[in-house]
Amino acid sequence: MTATIARVALPVPLDKTFDYLIPSGTQPVIGGRVQVPFGRQQLTGIVIALTDTSDFPLNQLKPIKAVLDSEPLWQPPLFQLLEWTSRYYQYPLGDTLANALPSALRKGRPANAEIRFWKLTEKGKEQPLSALKRAPKQARILTLLRNGELSHEALLEEEVSSTTLKTLTEKGWVDSYHAVPQSQCWQDEFAITEDKPRLNEEQALAIASVNANPSYGCYLLQGVTGSGKTEVYLNLLEPVLAAGKQALVLVPEIGLTPQTINRFQRRFNVPLYTIHSSLNDTERLSAWLAGRDNQAGIIIGTRSALFTPFANLGIIIVDEEHDASYKQQDSLRYHARDMAVLRANKENIPIVLGSATPALETLHNARTGKYHHLHLTRRAGNAQAARHGVLDVKGLYLDAGLSAPLIARMRQHLTAGNQVMLFLNRRGFAPALMCHECGWLAECKRCDAYYTYHQQSGELRCHHCQTQRPVMPQCQQCGSTQLQTVGVGTEQLEHQLAELFPEFKTVRIDRDSTRRKGSLDTYLEAIRNKEYQILIGTQMLAKGHHFPDVTLVALVDVDSALFSNDFRAPERLAQLFIQVAGRAGRASKPGEVLLQTHHPEHSLLQALLYQGYDHFAGQALTERRQAMLPPYTFLALFRAEAQQSDVTEQFLLQVRGILEASPLFNSQTMVMGPNPAPLSRRAGRYRWQLLLQAPDRKTLLQLLTVARPAIQLLPLARKVRWSLDVEPQDLG
Repeated sequence: MTATIARVALPVPLDKTFDYLIPSGTQPVIGGRVQVPFGRQQLTGIVIALTDTSDFPLNQLKPIKAVLDSEPLWQPPLFQLLEWTSRYYQYPLGDTLANALPSALRKGRPANAEIRFWKLTEKGKEQPLSALKRAPKQARILTLLRNGELSHEALLEEEVSSTTLKTLTEKGWVDSYHAVPQSQCWQDEFAITEDKPRLNEEQALAIASVNANPSYGCYLLQGVTGSGKTEVYLNLLEPVLAAGKQALVLVPEIGLTPQTINRFQRRFNVPLYTIHSSLNDTERLSAWLAGRDNQAGIIIGTRSALFTPFANLGIIIVDEEHDASYKQQDSLRYHARDMAVLRANKENIPIVLGSATPALETLHNARTGKYHHLHLTRRAGNAQAARHGVLDVKGLYLDAGLSAPLIARMRQHLTAGNQVMLFLNRRGFAPALMCHECGWLAECKRCDAYYTYHQQSGELRCHHCQTQRPVMPQCQQCGSTQLQTVGVGTEQLEHQLAELFPEFKTVRIDRDSTRRKGSLDTYLEAIRNKEYQILIGTQMLAKGHHFPDVTLVALVDVDSALFSNDFRAPERLAQLFIQVAGRAGRASKPGEVLLQTHHPEHSLLQALLYQGYDHFAGQALTERRQAMLPPYTFLALFRAEAQQSDVTEQFLLQVRGILEASPLFNSQTMVMGPNPAPLSRRAGRYRWQLLLQAPDRKTLLQLLTVARPAIQLLPLARKVRWSLDVEPQDLG
């Protein structure tokens, strides 16, 4: 019997699907898109089921406006993963599916690789180029198209402007059309295109361990920085690509994709696509389709690339698996690493999680036998492990955060012709502006936070609500003009180093200096060419970059990270220390890592310096078990904010009541709070939070699934802005 009703998931914040009549002559498919009326608007939704029954009378159902797909957008394993993601992270199915689609498909674009081509019309062919001496741009397009039709992208690469094309179209000299290009079978031309370096025993053993079983298995590849993890990835991809299968490589940030792409392109002559937030809609759609239609051999991307469909996926690699960037912090708050493991399980393929500093959750899974644990303990080639040292700065004069011993060590390395990297995870010139007369501090009016002073732009900026204002000429409390900065940011460090070392060039790599598209790649290339000798960076410079001439790395201020109310802070500092230290001495030159601190005796620093990350991780896991914290329990964080503090607190008290009244709530579950958030006011709204702790994922999921519908019915739920973060990585 032919179905008459389509159950559709729509991108709306409601935990339900909607029934629509199927017009005669149309046939939607489960997992395909349809356009439907929803109130006064038209929405693009995904068909979840086809049926001939509905809870509503048929005369109340509206018909589907258009069927957009004749085939499902996702294969069954990926579609099942998306449904599970929606359930586990407590996010509406329609919004979850929309999050997994490129923007172009959400807007109703065809799900095929149509390309716009340009050609000359008969009138255009007759135009003499000599008559266009005053219009060289138009003449150039006519010249290009006389050699044959060209795609729109190909013309843009020739620096042809869309305005000139529009002019020629209006004259009737050129015309465009859309067509699907012929498929190319990259598998037939697969080859290794560079000489492979010789592997050491550990690398060979790791590769053999993964290749021994082509079905599902999760492998933690724990390798010290510079141990050749990327070479292991390349060797793992070789048999997969040779068998005609595809590979997905996840990296934590866009900044790491250019060098990763370069390594993979040098090795394999397969079509390689990238997926990240800097792509436009067309580029993102092209990569998505290339994966689905088997036109991509390798896709490298950030966390959103996880949901790309593949025709024949053979392996997943998650590089720097510990990185917090894999956790989405808004809307669908999924963890890409965890979902990648689940996807590999559903696709029955191997997955490799690579890191020098594995997340404690991953390390726990490896130590309990859930994951296979592979080790790379030696640096590749002739590289030697960097020497570590601590500079006790108690009582020392600090020049823009730099002690005299550190400045002296910098000068030694620089005069030897090497590069130096200084790490400071604080943007701007200074984190606060203070009155020298009365102690007043410039505070953001909308947040419980101080303004950061940015000298270059002459502004005070709040890094929480993004408000900015000109620097005031005098104190807002006593009227004094004696305003001075407090603390050190990367901008101030750059300014001071230019005075201390005028003979050496300094570059600052942070979010402010790399706003323009392509600027990060330009800076990184200049660093490798030794155009800059002193590198100043925030966290974005600590990850994965290979600078063979950097022989000294210094962490200017580690004290701010030693004391925190977040139980994950020691783990993050340990990972950051190891990652930053890994930038030193990556070639044949010996490296040195220095930490400036007022607390050289701190147990965390002592463990890292003298016993390494594994020893630290063992201690941290013991502490987590004793405190019943992840990975030994599972958390869900309710966040709420409103313009009145008492309304927010009252709402979360009601949420607590619902959770504790559940029959699933028992002695092994716990609710903590509500408490004000660490940043209790942001952008004029008061923020509170409530933490739910459960002994296992199943209990957590069942509790939330039962409680959330009741929470949504609370009258106060409409008066506050609230969210639920399952397995949060940030408790702020």
